[in-house]
Parts: sequence; C-alpha cells; structure tokens
Amino acid sequence: MTTKNGEIFLIKDDGQLVGMKQSGYESENLLQEFLQKYPNLLAGDQIDSVSPRRWLLVSREVGVPADEEGGDRWSLDHLFLDQDGIPTLVEVKRSSDTRIRREVVGQMLDYAANAVANWSVEKIRAKLAARCGQELKSVEEVLEKFLGTEGNMDEFWEMVKTNLQAGRIRLLFVADEIPSELRRIVEFLNKQMDPAQVLAIEICQFTGEGLKTLVPRVYGQTEEAQQKKSGGIRETRQWDESSFLDELLNSGGKEIAEIGQKILEWSKEHMTRIWWGKGVKDGSFIPVLDYNGRDYFAFAVRTGFRNPHIQLQFGPLASRPPFNDEIRRRELMARLKQIPSSNLPEDAIDRYPSIWLSVFRDEKAFNIFFETMQWFIQEIKASYIGVLPGPDDSRNARDR
Repeated sequence: MTTKNGEIFLIKDDGQLVGMKQSGYESENLLQEFLQKYPNLLAGDQIDSVSPRRWLLVSREVGVPADEEGGDRWSLDHLFLDQDGIPTLVEVKRSSDTRIRREVVGQMLDYAANAVANWSVEKIRAKLAARCGQELKSVEEVLEKFLGTEGNMDEFWEMVKTNLQAGRIRLLFVADEIPSELRRIVEFLNKQMDPAQVLAIEICQFTGEGLKTLVPRVYGQTEEAQQKKSGGIRETRQWDESSFLDELLNSGGKEIAEIGQKILEWSKEHMTRIWWGKGVKDGSFIPVLDYNGRDYFAFAVRTGFRNPHIQLQFGPLASRPPFNDEIRRRELMARLKQIPSSNLPEDAIDRYPSIWLSVFRDEKAFNIFFETMQWFIQEIKASYIGVLPGPDDSRNARDR
C-alpha cells in the first residue's frame, strides 16, 4: 500500500523498517530488460484470477510487416505467448514519454492489425528459435519447461495458430505509471474489442537503502469486459484411472479399453509414476520414469475421439540423455517401426507421432512395444553409470 507521497515500507529480517520511495526508471530499456528477465511482472494472476496467465517470451524487438510479403515496418517491444497460446503484444513506455497518452494507442493498434494479418505461426516459431539459439538453449527444452509434463508442443502451436487466425490476441501497455487518459482508453477498447484483450500494466519502482521493489498493477479489467470474455478461460478436467478407462470404453469399445488397461498395468509396474491429464474431452495418462533427478516419458495414451492412440513423446526426449543424441532417438524409432501397422514416419524423431491402439490387437505388436520400452528404461539407467545421483534420486532407488 502506498502513502500519499508514494512510499511503501519493508520490514527486514532484523525488524528494521525501511521506507522505500517511488522512483522512475533510469531508462525505458531497463524496464524492457526487467520484463525479459522477469515475465511474471506482467501480473498474470491479476489478468486472470481463475487461471493465472503464465508467459513464454518469444522475443524482444519483433518486426511487424505492413503486408504479408513485405519487410518489417514496425518493431514491437516484446512478444509473449501464454499457456493457451494467445499471442501477447507488449509495448513499453515511461510516463515521462508524452507519447504514452495517445500516440502509443494508435501505434499498438497498427501492430495488432498487421500482426494478425501478416504473421504466421511459422514466423513466431522462428522468432522463438532465434531467441533460444542466442541463449544457447533448445526450443524443446524451453517449451517443455513452460508447458510442463502434461503439455503437448504440437497442440500448443496449433492453439497459437488458431488464436492468431481468430484475432484472439492480447495487447499490453506497460509503463512505470499509467496516466488516467490512457486508463480510460484501455477500458473502452477492452470492452469493445472481441476476442482481443486490451490492458495496461503499471509497474511502479520503489527504492531505498540499496533495495528495490517492483509492484505491478493491471488496468482495464472492468467487470463488464471480464464477463464478456470469460468464455475464453480454458476449462480443465482431472482424469484418473476409472474415468480414463470408462472414456476409452465409450470411444473405442471393450477390446480397446482392455488394451489401454494392459498398457496402464505394465506402466504401473515398470515406471515410477503415472501422470493423469487434464483435457476437457480427451483423457490421457503419461507413464513417467524419475531417474537421477530427471523425469523421462516416452509415450502418452490418449482416448481421442473415436481414435484412441499412443502418442510418442520424441520432442521432450531430445533434451534428455542419452536420447539427446539423435542416433539414440533414431534407434528408438527403428525399434518402434517394427510394430506391425505402426506406420511411423522416419522424420518424426523430434515430434509426437501416434500409433492407434487398435494396432495392439496383434499380440506381436504388444510384445515389440513392451520390449522397446524395457530397452528405453535400460538405456537411461546405463547412461548414468558412474554419474553421481541427482538431488531427487533417493526416491528412485527401487528402479536401479
């Protein structure tokens, strides 16, 4: 809580009270760097209290073309994606910049209109890949950390594509202080623009005795606008063994449900744990092997809609030893391709190809699949021989 003169108070561990006064940023670039390093400053919990937004930075200084084939005409300060694949355009200004009152609004609308018309999901993926390359990280590693174990990278990019085509984007004006004139404009635009969302975020800086505190506050979230756009909140459903097998029975019949249960029972015996999905309609589970401080998962089983299937998880494996070696992933693929009627493509060693559960009506297919998964587990454990245990490895002793 600030006082009239813009002061907050911090109580240190030794009980000392430190008064911290509001102060401006030395430069606009400093605030931009804070957003790049600390995306949580975008206050995802204030934007959506039911399902707080999480942020994946695509890139800073993202070019926006005036036509699909032309060169970039404008430069957006930051492009983020949230966990539902909604492109989030961020423009940063200091309150001392007079353009923050009106000019920045027209500027942002130019960005939004041309981004929706001229960007493609491939361009966004390329921007993310370039940023990851500069930071010596793999795209798969960054996305996996962002999406979590339950995430599906192909589905995520499909959501980005759908949102972009539908104009479902988010525009964020960020400053150290949001003037009242800009607040009124943002509230008006957020009520009128659908499905786009328009908000302003004030990130106040307080300093004192060598300490610094940043306090974000979101403007534009009127009750009317929230009710109008609440349909955009992505619902979830927590699946478990009973609900999953019931849905598998409904979607594939008794024989397919028995196949799914057989895979589940094998997974419970040979893997560390089972992660259950949260899809609204599509039930899923992922068998996870926790080993040497890492979690490994080679496949997910999904109910689908009339097409229950195993979805192979080559994408995440690309960042985990020993399968970060392309030769090992190709060997894994070669073993799986021996499954009759699997029809797996050769070039899918970094993606998420599927095998229909109906393939496993053939007992030979089951045997090859389980033998391959046993080999998968053995290869992981063999790769850590002579390596000190990871910090979470005590719980994995039974798997050695």
